[in-house]
Parts: sequence; C-alpha cells; structure tokens
Amino acid sequence: MNRSFVPQKFYPRGAQFEPVTDNVKRYIERLVIEEDPQYNLASNERHLLSEAYTIEISEDGDALIKIASPSGGLHALETFAQLFFAHSSTSDGSYTPYAPLSIKDSPVFEHRGLNLDISRNWISPTDVMRTIQAMAAKKLNRLHIHASDAQSWPIEIPSLPDLAMKGAYSQAQIWRTEDLEAVQLHGTYHGVQVFTEKDLPGHTTSIGNAYPSLVTAKDVPWPEYALEPPAGQLRLNSSEVPPFIQTLLDDLLSRTSRHSSLFHLGGDELNINAYRLDPTVKSSSHRTLQPLVQAFVDHVISIATAYSLTVIMWEEMVLDWNLTLPENVIIQTWRGSDDDALGTIHKKGYKTIFGSNAHWYLDCGHGYFVDPEPSNPDSPIKPPYLDYCNPYKNWRHMYAYDPVADVPQSRIHQVVGGEVHLWGELTDSVSLD
Repeated sequence: MNRSFVPQKFYPRGAQFEPVTDNVKRYIERLVIEEDPQYNLASNERHLLSEAYTIEISEDGDALIKIASPSGGLHALETFAQLFFAHSSTSDGSYTPYAPLSIKDSPVFEHRGLNLDISRNWISPTDVMRTIQAMAAKKLNRLHIHASDAQSWPIEIPSLPDLAMKGAYSQAQIWRTEDLEAVQLHGTYHGVQVFTEKDLPGHTTSIGNAYPSLVTAKDVPWPEYALEPPAGQLRLNSSEVPPFIQTLLDDLLSRTSRHSSLFHLGGDELNINAYRLDPTVKSSSHRTLQPLVQAFVDHVISIATAYSLTVIMWEEMVLDWNLTLPENVIIQTWRGSDDDALGTIHKKGYKTIFGSNAHWYLDCGHGYFVDPEPSNPDSPIKPPYLDYCNPYKNWRHMYAYDPVADVPQSRIHQVVGGEVHLWGELTDSVSLD
C-alpha cells in the first residue's frame, strides 16, 4: 500500500482532502477473493480473461475481488493496494477516499513489456527485481532481458563456462544461474513473465572472446562491419557453430522454460560485409547469405520448439531476409523509419509485437557514445553529436503513440502487444529508475 504517500498535490491548495480523524471510522476487516475460471469478467478474447479482475468495496467496508486465474489476482491486489494513501497524521494509518467503489479491469493486449539491455552496461539482478515490482504496479507483464551483445556476455552458461568467464566485463558482472532463476521467480510472483534474448547470429562479438573460431570480422575496424563497435558475427557456414548453438540453448532453455513460454533469438542488424571476411562464406551477396541465414534460424527455432517455447525475433528476419518461418513465430518491430512494418508482416501471416524507436525507446536523446572521427568528413558523429534516435522520448510523446492506428480491425488479432526499450549504451543501474 502507499504507506508513505500523502496525495496533497492531487487537490487545490488549502483543500481538505483527508478524512477528519475524529469521525467514526469504517474499516475493511475482510477481503474475499473468489476464483472461478468461468467468470465472464471482460468482453475481450478468451486468452486475455486470465488477467481480468473486478473489485467491489461496499459502504460498509466489505471487499470482494473476483478473478478467473491467479494472474488476475496479482493484478487485482496491486490495484487494491493503490487505492489507499497515507494520512498526514501518521497515527491514523492508511485510508481510501474512493469507497464505495466498483472496478472492472482487463487488458487490451496480451504482451505488455519492457525490453531491458543488461549486456552493454552492467545491471544487477537486484536492480532488475526492483524494476519488476515497478512493472507490476503498472500491469506490465513481460520482461524481455536482452542478455548478450557484442560488448559483453553477462550470463553464466555452465556447459560453456568460458562464455561468461571471458565474455563478461568482469567476474563481478556475471549473472549466475541462480540469479537468472531468482529473477524469473520474482517475476512470476509479481505477474511478470521474464524471458531472455540471445541475439543471434549478429551482435555476437563477445562469443569470440571465448571461442574465436566461431566469429568473423572480430578485431577489425568496425564502421564497415557493424552499426556500432565492436564488430563480429557468428560464422554462417562453419561446422563448429551448430553444435555450439545446440549446447548453448540446451543449457539455457532447459532452465528458462520452467518459468517462461518465450525465447527471443534476436536476428537484427546482420551486417553482410562481415561475411566477406568469413572463411566459410567469403561473400557479402544477399543471394548467397539468405539460405545460410535461413538454415541458422531454422536450427535455433527447432531447439526452442523442443522446449515448447514460442520464438520471437526482430523484424529484419522477415522484412530484409524474407525468411520462411513457422506461423507461431512472433515478429518484433522496432525501426521507426518503416511506418508500414506491422502491415507488411501481418500480410505474411505472422503475429507482431510493436515498439518503434521513434516513440518507445527510453534511451534516446542522450548523445552519441562513439568517439568522433575528425578525419572522416562523412562521419555521422559530428556536432551536436546527436544519437540516431534523438530526441529524448518524453512521457507525453510515448503516451500519444498509437501503434495500431493504421492496423485494420481484421488484423488486430495478429498484434500480440508491445514493448518499450531501454538499451544499454548510455544507461546502467544508476539511471535505470
């Protein structure tokens, strides 16, 4: 409950907004929670009803919550707690100004998420757990952990111990297996499903710190071979890569699938120039690379499917690489430059998650993190050193964004939901909150 919050700013100056303490008080002495899967708590599609709930508080202080599943119960208790405020006279405890009341609440979208990058800058499991609690308060129910990138590999994989030992920034900046499980359990207890992304086959330079033979274009000047430093991607035609991927994902997914039904395989920003340096490919031809990318993604999907996981991937795999994917794969859009990404993907038959960088990137507008190149007149890194997704996305801009405004009603069922994104180039635990 809001034990320390006195809502004075909600009211005009001088208003008497609190109950008088010498009046007869009514107390809520009993809270009843009724669960019945047959409760018709909302008019939404059936798969959304599990999170629906109603709250009734009578004039006499009787409180009743109705839910169709425990997920709805977690949301209901969050809302119930938010009905109460601290009294400025601390001896009088908490009160609600809203009783009697009736609340009927249900989600519009199944997937209401935050994508949190823990790889470019260190974010501890404790900080993530605190973020989960904030998400629960706002009924966000999916935490997408971007758990590896070119810069570091912060997740322990016991069957491949060198990945984190050599790929993390330091031994103190590794999520151990028990840390990841604790975060997933904490999410479960707060109605937030926590799932991981292993960004593949691009953004994998950190793998090369432990297994250099698996990666191409590592330790070369980055501008031609990556969108940001350092360059490096998994080799696409190496006989060593498939068994590595099998070992990696068998280890990770056998653990995470206990607490989540999702796995994100990444798939964004694959740089074709890097494959000119790949001794197993020696080509940057899209025609040459496309079947290799298809085979790689097929392999990853087959492993995830063996653990009964639904796969999510970034939009490039469909829009740029034209891959053929199982119909249950979810495509996540992000590029604000493509206003019709959702429509194009829907026409191909896939479900989508939205979250344009023009609207829902929390880390934009803080400047370029890459060093300037004074000798390169064509460098984008020049005064005033604006990052690619500037300006900063303030709260009003984010709330004004309607991602499905142009989605016809006949396609709305393909929209699973959306995510806001906090990438880690210029954010860390200090700026997380």
